[in-house]
Amino acid sequence: MRQDQEDPDQRRSARVYARAGQAWSGPVGSPRGVLYDAVLLDRDGTLIEDVPYNGDPEKVRPVPGARAALDRLRAAGLRLAVVTNQSGLARGYFTEEQMRAVHSRVEELLGRFDAWLVCPHDDADGCDCRKPAPGLVHAAARQLGTSASRCVMVGDIGRDVAAALAAGAAGVLVPTPVTRPEEVAAAGWVAADLPSAVREILRRQEAVRPEPGGERIGTALVVRSDSAGDVLVTGPAIRAVAAGARRVVLLCGPRGRAAAELLPGVDEIIEHPLPWIDPTPAPVDPAAVRDLTARLAAVDADQAVVFTSFHQSALPLALLLRMAAIGRIAAISDDYPGSLLDVRHRVPVGVPEPERALSLAAAAGHRLPDGDEPVLRLRPDALPPLPAGLGDPGYVVLHPGSAASSRACPPELATRIAGALSAAGHRVLVTGGPDERAVTARVAAAGGIDLGGRTDLAGLAAIVADAAAVVVGNTGPAHLAAAAGVPVVSLFAPTVPFGQWGPYRVPTVRLGDAAAPCRDTRAASCPVPGHPCLSDVEPAEVVEALRVLAVAGGGGR
Repeated sequence: MRQDQEDPDQRRSARVYARAGQAWSGPVGSPRGVLYDAVLLDRDGTLIEDVPYNGDPEKVRPVPGARAALDRLRAAGLRLAVVTNQSGLARGYFTEEQMRAVHSRVEELLGRFDAWLVCPHDDADGCDCRKPAPGLVHAAARQLGTSASRCVMVGDIGRDVAAALAAGAAGVLVPTPVTRPEEVAAAGWVAADLPSAVREILRRQEAVRPEPGGERIGTALVVRSDSAGDVLVTGPAIRAVAAGARRVVLLCGPRGRAAAELLPGVDEIIEHPLPWIDPTPAPVDPAAVRDLTARLAAVDADQAVVFTSFHQSALPLALLLRMAAIGRIAAISDDYPGSLLDVRHRVPVGVPEPERALSLAAAAGHRLPDGDEPVLRLRPDALPPLPAGLGDPGYVVLHPGSAASSRACPPELATRIAGALSAAGHRVLVTGGPDERAVTARVAAAGGIDLGGRTDLAGLAAIVADAAAVVVGNTGPAHLAAAAGVPVVSLFAPTVPFGQWGPYRVPTVRLGDAAAPCRDTRAASCPVPGHPCLSDVEPAEVVEALRVLAVAGGGGR
């Protein structure tokens, strides 16, 4: 039985129990180019069979394959911590001594853990770190000498994944018979069992680690011809290529140009629409294709790395690159590339887009330099001064629109959210493009400052960087927030997978119906009347999400 079926609103406390003498301190000595330093694991249902309120060591039964899977993580140099809700202590179902005996038995069977993080409180304690809140995840990261963004949390129910996301960690759901279908639908990363989760964690680690050796090249041509958000999530991979090249030229389309200008590591930009990428392409113009080929040849690149989304093909451009006499070309391709690619890379479905791109960069021989985390970043010198009259940092940005209407927040809902945030004491800035002024004016009238059409992308990035949080759908400003390290309340329409396109490595609370009929359709316009994936979100959920993210009303944080 799931304990949360008896305790539907359990919350954690800041009171954390760590095993004396076992917590590891100091910086984690991870090899260069890896994604994670530590793996955090829920106890009941994830490591051992779920026996509700168990205080008896004799009832401890590891899940199948647990010991071998954990030993693989240890052998890979990853630190391990157990992060577990144990409200049975507060209820008097077992004592702290009995709980420690259970944990000793767990270690006898599964090996030693670097830290144990336990919250013993019940609902009435009013604690603020009980999963799904992120407190224990942050505490575990501190115990292990790292940050939450370099941790991956493995659990069997939705609150485990929610706690990970709210802390900025990766979350893996390993469903059991008591895991609710809606929790499975909402999880961005699902594994069949614990050994499968461990295999994928280690595979992702290795995928971004290039082969040793390799000399720095002269000029690298990198390509991401897509929207602003697509260009932003490719940023870590472009920085990796830049670390291995003296000059980086980025080919992008008109929709991504403004984002390209914000990326570190880019020395020169070539803007050109690609008719096999753009959602509303013009007819193929032979003269324009010849002109593009000539421009690519003039780059005189030693290598080209073609980044694409999971549903796009790199092969048409690879042909032009061959015609431009670029000698080494790397791209992800499920289709047979013939002689068009020198490095044909493949990535399983479900990998976050930044990691997908980083793995291609690694396959091409490039890694992030020491000290550069695999996160989204912007060039600070590219951000303009803020508009006058915004007040001090710490406001909440509400961005209701999107270039794809299927991923926009319904205006009526956005209006109610603005009113609820204002009533809760938050200063609200409503942002949007020039074509969204009518919507932003309507939303801001309910409680906020209307900035619709008043900024370009760089100006919006500057505004986001000073925010306490951003409330936004699956669109470019969510990735701007991730690049600035600003928490996100994600009104995520499931037309594309959350695991690939959700805000990357930044504290996030996801809202909306993850199992709505539009799921995985990639529809640009809402295919279901009434926009049901988001229309049922209550403004109070947004206010509560900000509380979970430690964003206080009144502009505080």
